[in-house]
Amino acid sequence: MEKEGKESFAKREKHKEPQLHELYKLMQTSYKTQADQKVISAKDYGKSHIHNSFYLHLSCFLLLTPTTCSNNETDLISLLAFKFAVNDPQGALYSWNETTHFCSWNGIQCGRRHPNRVVAINLRAQDLMGTLTPHIGSLSFLRSINLQNNSFSGEIPYEIGRLRRLEIVDFSNNSFIGAIPRNISQCPNLSYLNLIDNNLSAFIPQELGSLYKLEALGLSRNELLGPIPPSIGNLTSLRVLSLTLCGLTGEIPKSLVRLHKLTFLSLAFNNLVGTIPSGLFNISMLREFVVNRNQLQGSIPGSIGLTLPNLRIFYLGQNQLSGEIPMSLSNASSLERIQLTSNLFTGPIPRLERLALLSSLSIGDNPVKDDISFISSLTNCTKLERLFVYEIPLLTGPLPRSVVNFSSHLIELVISGTQIHGEIPSGIGNLVALTRLLLSNNDLDCPIPSDIGKLSSLQELFLEAKGSIPSEIGSLTNVENLDFSNNRLSGLIPNSLSNCLVMQQLFLEGNLLQGEIPQGLSALRGLVELDLSRNNLSGTIPSFLAELRLQRLNLSYNRFQGEVPRIGLFRNITAISLDGNKELCGGIPELNLPPCLLMTSSKKNSSSLRKVLIPIVVSGGVFFTFLLCLILILYRRGRPKKNVASVESLVGNQFTRLSYGDLLKATNGLSEANLIGSGRFGSVYKGILEDGQTLIAVKVLNLVVKGAVKSFIAECNALRDIRHRNLLKLLSVCESIDFQGNDFRSLIYDFKANGSLDKWLYHHEEQGGLKRLSLIQRLDIAIDVAHALEYLHFAKIVSNMFPAQESSSSIGIRGTIGYVAPEYGTSNLVSTQGDVYSYGILLLEIFTNRRPTDDSLKEYVTLHNFVSTALPDGVMEIITDPLIQIEHDKNINKIKDCMVSVLSIGVACSKDLPSDRMLIQMLFVS
Repeated sequence: MEKEGKESFAKREKHKEPQLHELYKLMQTSYKTQADQKVISAKDYGKSHIHNSFYLHLSCFLLLTPTTCSNNETDLISLLAFKFAVNDPQGALYSWNETTHFCSWNGIQCGRRHPNRVVAINLRAQDLMGTLTPHIGSLSFLRSINLQNNSFSGEIPYEIGRLRRLEIVDFSNNSFIGAIPRNISQCPNLSYLNLIDNNLSAFIPQELGSLYKLEALGLSRNELLGPIPPSIGNLTSLRVLSLTLCGLTGEIPKSLVRLHKLTFLSLAFNNLVGTIPSGLFNISMLREFVVNRNQLQGSIPGSIGLTLPNLRIFYLGQNQLSGEIPMSLSNASSLERIQLTSNLFTGPIPRLERLALLSSLSIGDNPVKDDISFISSLTNCTKLERLFVYEIPLLTGPLPRSVVNFSSHLIELVISGTQIHGEIPSGIGNLVALTRLLLSNNDLDCPIPSDIGKLSSLQELFLEAKGSIPSEIGSLTNVENLDFSNNRLSGLIPNSLSNCLVMQQLFLEGNLLQGEIPQGLSALRGLVELDLSRNNLSGTIPSFLAELRLQRLNLSYNRFQGEVPRIGLFRNITAISLDGNKELCGGIPELNLPPCLLMTSSKKNSSSLRKVLIPIVVSGGVFFTFLLCLILILYRRGRPKKNVASVESLVGNQFTRLSYGDLLKATNGLSEANLIGSGRFGSVYKGILEDGQTLIAVKVLNLVVKGAVKSFIAECNALRDIRHRNLLKLLSVCESIDFQGNDFRSLIYDFKANGSLDKWLYHHEEQGGLKRLSLIQRLDIAIDVAHALEYLHFAKIVSNMFPAQESSSSIGIRGTIGYVAPEYGTSNLVSTQGDVYSYGILLLEIFTNRRPTDDSLKEYVTLHNFVSTALPDGVMEIITDPLIQIEHDKNINKIKDCMVSVLSIGVACSKDLPSDRMLIQMLFVS
């Protein structure tokens, strides 16, 4: 029986050999295509990295996978080709292995009539990278493929045109390049084609016009060329046409008027010229009509509100449209958002009291001649959130008091650059949801209402007024930008501004303000710009201004006197302006101010003054000597700290700045529920930005811990230059103060939803029942980390993170205990060999599931010694992970050989002497 079993097993294995060979050839061809499309570096060995890491990966996969495919199982081969053409850092394709049938794999759906044929692939938002294999064209029963929100690159394979049953294609939010395959028109059943947000180029193929069943076509946010093909007008089933931000030129084809089923039309942010075909305004199904940011001309039909009864979004802004604004817009009762800015519209503004659903209205920058009274009709629009009326010089009349009766949902109110007059109503404090209030550059003549302090959510306040600045202004604790410039404000600058701790910009220039700069401004540690020019301010320039993080300070044309500071901002001649203050002296030489001389007394008073000074000098000599000695002692104990570098000097302006208030909202007040990890220098919180879509990870520095600021600077230095797919993307930085006036620094990254490697290795039960990492997944992780580390070394980023001249005592040990190289205990120099050591320890940890500080290692002292002692024969005895042990039981010798190879690399990388360690580049050629 035993002999027959062995012969049967041998026969089956012999039967598999040609199939494995064919599969290996197939994978090799597919991956070579991928590798040829990538450019890693100018180094010769760079081109072989992908090949070698792939062969290591594929060899281990074939060793561990008893393939059972037959000649007609093309779907299995195509899916495996798909897997090997991508990088899968989150383990989305973990289930794509030999233990289950491919119809049960993650993201795969097979048909009912043909149960062994793939009909749908849904791998949306799986963080996949790489190329789309041409073998996708062999899935002849495929009806739907969704790869949305991944990082696929390369061209969309021409073979996709072979999928005659294909109905749905969603490749949006990837990095595909090249042209849209013309032969996709050979998929006659295609109803949904979404290629939005890629790097596609070339012209839109005329052949798309033959897809008569197409209902949705999305090509927005690409780099397309030329005009919109007239053949698009043949797609009479089309409901959605999205061509925003494509670089398109030419006119809007008149053939589009045949698209009678169209509900969504977006042609915004292109270079389209000519007129809008009038027939488009007769497509009664249209809900969204978006053509802003083009060079379109002509007028809008007066009946548009009747011919487009279902219209919800109407964007015509930033064009050259002229004529009257259609009064019939008030009949389109479904309208929610109207944008008509920056055109040549004339005539009256429609009264829109019947638009109960209106949430946003923008009519700025037009030569409209009308009365401001039209806004009274908007009090019936109970859902109004944003109103923009600006740069309309022919708009006149008094500001209606009814403005205080606007919707309680109103977030932004901008009425600026008009000829309106009157007073700002005292009930303005009723609009409690306001975050932005701009009533500047008008002819308003009134004091600032005291109830302005009720607008606790306000972040921007630009007012035009007469009288004094009320002390209630200090209640606006969330205001970031405050602009009262070019008015007739008098009196003192209120000290209550000290409560506005998140303020970044304060503009009070061009008023009649008097007195000194209040001490309360010293609390505004996040202030970036301060303009107090053209007032009647006096006194000395307070020294605390030099301690703030100001980038621009304008004190020109006041009556300041005395010495100008020489520190902080006052050392930068381009950042300050002090013109017109005739009694200032001192300062840096570039200011060309007179020296500050001591005033001499007359000869008559000199003798009496001498009688007083001599005893003071003599009696004070002993005290002065004692004080000098004390200063010398303190100087020896600790030298003065260097000025802390600002974010701007470290990373420049390449990242969008987020305020402390923004991060507080995103993380629900940095709540414990949002905490996802903590370390020596700070904590990391999960958050979501105001757009409701962007997930972020906020690393908040604990500035009390020694070295936290230097860690922040080092991380900024590194991230300034990092561009690699295996390294976290920095979204923003924040250098501000919190609501208690304390320094606040944080780094904002892309949020990765699948947790840390530590949790996957040691706390997998916290992952909602997810399985442990397989051997293949661990190999993926190890290879990806190595690629990232090699990039950091090749780009010389690590060596730039810490200046070599700093002493070891000032920096401390760089790294985490157990992973830090031995030489770092005695040297202050960061080296690539030290990184290799840390990588080696990590490699050993990944495959042994033992931390380098594990108590079980006491006998061996280090994880390196523990593994090297077991190599090669005892390697499987030190593996504690059950999953790898199960794989070992199924493939004893193959698993052992694979583990010996990997752990030998870890041992070679973590040797005590730096000169004995393997170079990171050798990982890809060994």
